[in-house]
Amino acid sequence: QVQLVESGGGLVQPGGSLRLSCAASGSSFGVNVMAWYRQAPGNQRDLVASITSGLSTNYADSVKGRFTISRDNAKNTVYLQMNSLKPEDTAVYYCNVMLFPSRTRYWGQGTQVTVSS
Repeated sequence: QVQLVESGGGLVQPGGSLRLSCAASGSSFGVNVMAWYRQAPGNQRDLVASITSGLSTNYADSVKGRFTISRDNAKNTVYLQMNSLKPEDTAVYYCNVMLFPSRTRYWGQGTQVTVSS
């Protein structure tokens, strides 16, 4: 089992910045992918960014150039630095870990990000 604890959400004005953190604990992780997803009311949950244990990254087109995903493998923690935030970035952000080779997924509880003036 893997437990994920997220932090860092909140209310920010357009153009502002936030940094989300997600600390993973529990089983040995081995090879894995850590990611952030987001879900706005009435929408599906979409991938925002992902990062492998080898530090390869992938971003949704809507956040490229504004968001940066990173991780500290020693701490089993993934971060999402969000800059130049827009109202359309408003959503609940979820941390996700997928383990290999089982492809078992674990989800955090979600953290609200609201971008509004």
